[in-house]
Amino acid sequence: MRRRPGLSARLKLTLSYAGFLLLASALLLAVVWMFLLRYVPDNSKGLLGVSPNRYLLVHTFAPAAAAALAFLLVFGLVGGWILAGRMLAPLTRITDAARTAGKGSLSHRIRMTGRTDEFRELSDAFDSMLDQLESHVAEQRRFAANASHELRTPLAISRTLLDVARKDPARDRDELVERLHAVNTRAIDLTEALLLLSRGDRGSLAREDVDLSLLAEEAAETLLPLAERRRIALDVTGGPAPAGGSAELLLRMVTNLVQNAVVHNLPAGGTVTVHTEAYGATSVLRVGNTGHRIPAALLPTLTEPFQRGTERVRTDEHAGVGLGLAIVHSIVRAHDGTLDLAPGPAGGLLVTVRLPATPPVRDGLKGRRAVNAAGS
Repeated sequence: MRRRPGLSARLKLTLSYAGFLLLASALLLAVVWMFLLRYVPDNSKGLLGVSPNRYLLVHTFAPAAAAALAFLLVFGLVGGWILAGRMLAPLTRITDAARTAGKGSLSHRIRMTGRTDEFRELSDAFDSMLDQLESHVAEQRRFAANASHELRTPLAISRTLLDVARKDPARDRDELVERLHAVNTRAIDLTEALLLLSRGDRGSLAREDVDLSLLAEEAAETLLPLAERRRIALDVTGGPAPAGGSAELLLRMVTNLVQNAVVHNLPAGGTVTVHTEAYGATSVLRVGNTGHRIPAALLPTLTEPFQRGTERVRTDEHAGVGLGLAIVHSIVRAHDGTLDLAPGPAGGLLVTVRLPATPPVRDGLKGRRAVNAAGS
């Protein structure tokens, strides 16, 4: 935005300092006149016949007063310019840092030293903003690179299959169609997951009253066949957990958590527990499962896009695209909630979601319900 040139803040402060000093001096001279010179007799004999009269005092005092005012004006301008420069030096550093950041360099920091004042608070806030902005930009670049790689993989596989089919017309067409269908399905799932992740990050949601316990039951019923095939016991317990937000996104959040808990589990005989409850102004959803122990260093990376826990057991059929917990984290953040990941006491993962509670969606407590999906 282009603006017309104007006086700098340093010059304005300099003029303010000088003007204030000049005004104070003029008031001091006015006080001298009001309480001293006005009582000197204005006659030829002066005061008591021995002191100078008012005329002589005024003509003697006026040139000296004018010279003092001129000196104070120059002193005020020079001193005000120096003081204003020292006062605005931190602001100059902040401005330079902002211009540097505006050119794309987000690694520069002000790191202003000294005792706390308004400029240093502004500097610290600006540094904190740059930290978050640099982290966000790096995350977006990493996300774009990973998304490009993940989207390129199914396209490359499809091209390879088509090239093989073109070079070998006698190849089984049914097998080719099945493999192309599987690759295409994976690409569509990845695209839908990316769109859902972007929708959650925008934060513009249609709010409505939902109950996490009902969503947990619905997700469990949907994933019950998968749990049965894997011989996993799926238990849903707890009471009502009213929350406000998008029912579609919150259902996807619960479904992702339950599906991850089923897929990343023991090869057989594992368990998945889903528990909902309300604590005052907070509704809580906990999803835990059995499995191998997860290294503590791996936990913070599980919510990053395309990060897959390599130590977690899964099959190729449900390898996923690495966006399950990233989508969950995005949805929780869009609903002003918190997401906590912790290793299970005997292995596996315990995920806790806390969302702001709303008035109950239905009266009464939801009875304890268990969905056992342990296969033979």
